[in-house]
Amino acid sequence: MNLKQEIDKRKTFAIISHPDAGKTTLTEKLLLFGNVIRSAGTVKGKKSGKFAASDWMEIEKKRGISVTSSVMSFPYHDFHVNILDTPGHEDFSEDTYRTLTAVDSVVMIIDSTKGVEPQTIKLFKVCRMRGIPIFTFMNKLDREGRDPLELLAEIEEVLGIESYPMNWPVGMGKRFLGIYDRYSESFVRFNGNEEESVYKVDEMEEKAADIYENPTYQDTLGELELLNEAGNDFDPERVRKGELTPVFFGSALSNFGVQTFFDTFLQFAASPQPRRTNEGFIEPEKQDFSGYVFKIQANMNTKHRDRIAFLRICSGTFERGMSVTLSRTNKIIKLSQSQSFMAGDRETVDVAYPGDIIGIYDPNAYQIGDTLTAGKDRFEYEELPQFPPEMFKKVRAKNVMKSKQFKKGIDQLVQEGAIQLFRQELTDDIILGAVGQLQFEVFEERMRSEYNAEIEFTSLGDRIARWIDGDKVDRKKFDNRSMLVKDRYGQYAVLFENEFTYRYFRDNNKDIKLIDLLESNDYQSYSGQ
Repeated sequence: MNLKQEIDKRKTFAIISHPDAGKTTLTEKLLLFGNVIRSAGTVKGKKSGKFAASDWMEIEKKRGISVTSSVMSFPYHDFHVNILDTPGHEDFSEDTYRTLTAVDSVVMIIDSTKGVEPQTIKLFKVCRMRGIPIFTFMNKLDREGRDPLELLAEIEEVLGIESYPMNWPVGMGKRFLGIYDRYSESFVRFNGNEEESVYKVDEMEEKAADIYENPTYQDTLGELELLNEAGNDFDPERVRKGELTPVFFGSALSNFGVQTFFDTFLQFAASPQPRRTNEGFIEPEKQDFSGYVFKIQANMNTKHRDRIAFLRICSGTFERGMSVTLSRTNKIIKLSQSQSFMAGDRETVDVAYPGDIIGIYDPNAYQIGDTLTAGKDRFEYEELPQFPPEMFKKVRAKNVMKSKQFKKGIDQLVQEGAIQLFRQELTDDIILGAVGQLQFEVFEERMRSEYNAEIEFTSLGDRIARWIDGDKVDRKKFDNRSMLVKDRYGQYAVLFENEFTYRYFRDNNKDIKLIDLLESNDYQSYSGQ
């Protein structure tokens, strides 16, 4: 099979949602279709001892939450599917945002009983900004929820994207009879925990008279007439441009509507697309291999204490053992240890193609955002998003005899990117910065379980972080309210106690240029990359 055929087979997508909308449950059902697992776990499965396959970390199993993005790859019919399951909790937004750079499509799950929720809005904006095609799965139709027309209106008004329902629910909750599939012009009957049967719409009166004569079904036909007359037209090109979202109704928990959604989704989901670099766009069909690191994970195999860099292949063919150039350093690296993923399970991969996500052994050489290339051309894929921390805590080892484990744990977990490391300039105290409290809790748990190092935090509260443009500072200008620190790349930053302190310092120190990561496109020069 040639490169173009392999590229066309690839469907690489992420699943995003607000917490508890059913993201991990849907992921498990898709894995069932791929014959990857025999029975679906549930993210809340700690009582039964059965856990979601995508939740492979010990803390995920204990708490019943997803705290890190996981990758699952499997063949399905004529496709090769790569699913990236992302944390829904807002404290892990940065991991999710970076993961979204590595996909070609997104499935957005909305709880039909609640509608569009805050974290969904944040993640949607990132996808929209990057022009990623977005497909919507309206979940929990087996419960009493909001009116479907109201839900569609909310998508268009709150998210600002037009919608086209690919299917339509016939009732909901106790009155839920099934879904009317507009795309295939068929009716899929709901019966408890499985899709009982599928009828062509023009055969309903003859073969499913009990459903056809039901007032709920007849009401649905009226709603469909309204959709056909006043709704948006389906346009695959507008879907690819991220201007129109196909909407599917169903229930992930009862496994209803999921199969029809998945089969239709794979027909329209984008195959690997050209990627932007500092030298222009790189086509996936380009013969020379290239890719970039969007995630680093320590201790996926706790027995070997390994570090894995997650690599999105963007062009050419990857072959195990090939030599590539790390663009940031021009260093030649041989990729002899490469793996494909099923969440925490891995197997050696010898060949991979654009759209695939593979893990490569990291001998402490990679950073998030690194570009790897083969061939003569030298370029770097566009910079990954960086976010300033909002919460800061000093950290120390409880037991000084564990200082070696403490240092190793700090070094490795910080390189994953969720927690940022600073050192106070005057005292050399170690300070950790994160977007949210849950990141600190996960960090503490992993230090204990993976590095056998108990730690102690001292909170500095919420702070405003600004980087200093330059490598020389007058230390006399700083105090505890405007704390001078260095990040792990040796760049100066200031942690301001509050907005007033920040503005006062800025207005009285015009000679010091302060960098806001959210506004700056030039963080590369401040991150040692």
